[in-house]
Amino acid sequence: MTKNKSALCIALAFFIPLFAFGQLPPEQLNSAIQEKSRQLQEIQRQLEETQKNLSETQKTKRSLASELSQIQKNIKQLDLGMKSNTVKIGKLSLEINGLAQAIRETDRQISLKVAATENIIKEIQRMDDTDPLIVFLKHATLASAVGEQSQLTEINGDLAKATRELQMLNDERQGKLKETSVKKRAVESESVTLTARKSVVEDQKKERQEVLVVTKNKETAYQELAADLAKRQAEIASEIEAMDAMLRLKINPNELPTRRKGVLGWPVPDNPRITQGYGGTAFALRGGYKGKWHNGIDIGGPAGAIIASAEEGTIIAAGNQDLYCKRGAYGKFVVIKHPNNLVTLYSHMSQLNVTTGQRVARGETIGYMGNTGYAFGVHLHFTVYDGATFSMRGSRSCGPMPSGGDMDPQPYL
Repeated sequence: MTKNKSALCIALAFFIPLFAFGQLPPEQLNSAIQEKSRQLQEIQRQLEETQKNLSETQKTKRSLASELSQIQKNIKQLDLGMKSNTVKIGKLSLEINGLAQAIRETDRQISLKVAATENIIKEIQRMDDTDPLIVFLKHATLASAVGEQSQLTEINGDLAKATRELQMLNDERQGKLKETSVKKRAVESESVTLTARKSVVEDQKKERQEVLVVTKNKETAYQELAADLAKRQAEIASEIEAMDAMLRLKINPNELPTRRKGVLGWPVPDNPRITQGYGGTAFALRGGYKGKWHNGIDIGGPAGAIIASAEEGTIIAAGNQDLYCKRGAYGKFVVIKHPNNLVTLYSHMSQLNVTTGQRVARGETIGYMGNTGYAFGVHLHFTVYDGATFSMRGSRSCGPMPSGGDMDPQPYL
């Protein structure tokens, strides 16, 4: 029977509209709240996983962007190197062409001088082979004949010297031409290497850009999923708050002790001072609490002040929500179920003095006043619940959470 009821409540939590929950008895409404809480916890798990994936994806995106920036710098450096080499090759080509032209011109001059030398040598040989008498008869004087031959010999020597100088100059230019050609081939080879390297780097750039596009798409998908989960989480949290409010409407005064002073003892025995009342307080209405509702009263006091059980009963919950969500809820808290069908909550304590399952007497010390959980100063948050509507349920991220139809504690104190 219990199993069937549980299954029914789960189905109700999924399929019936929110207003219809108001028609459920407290037990089923609490079960529906429990199921909503489980949904909330599952969404929180999915949200945390999605945010982790999103964080990792964004880290990958930043890494890819950094890689692409470096790759682009490398391409720019390669482009600069290739442009520089193009200029160098142009200058070396001009130098080679100039040297080649100069060598050709020198070769022409050498050829001319060699031809002139050959003619002079022939003339000298002719004169040597001619009868001296005939040579003499061709000249006015013997000195004139001898002078002509000497002059030819001198010219021949000058031509030979000039030819040697031109040849030396050409040899020097040939060496320079060879050296410059070697430099040009080296620069051309470097340009081929730079072109090949640029091709490889551009392939890397293309591959990284493709990965970046995929990564950005994943980032967008995770962001959209996180937004959807957060929206659904907020919707379910609002539904739970509304259902918690419904539990207050389920309170049956006939099953509770008459509201009169002394039904419960003050949980702060020494000089209790209420610092915030119950319900729609100014702080609550300003959005200090979800649902704009303060489900208990705050009692001020010094740090370490004794917190006492308001009535005899059994500890049904004792824990520390700061272990789950720092300063997000009740902090260190104790829940006591009393024989009179009331359940009391004591929270924000600095230290607990009891454990779950323990029996306590009225006025027994259960802990000490503190500032844990969602608190803006040292105080005790004290809530009174209708036991018939109370349950401990899972929360979005703060662990086990007291839930039920809450009432103003003051008429009982």
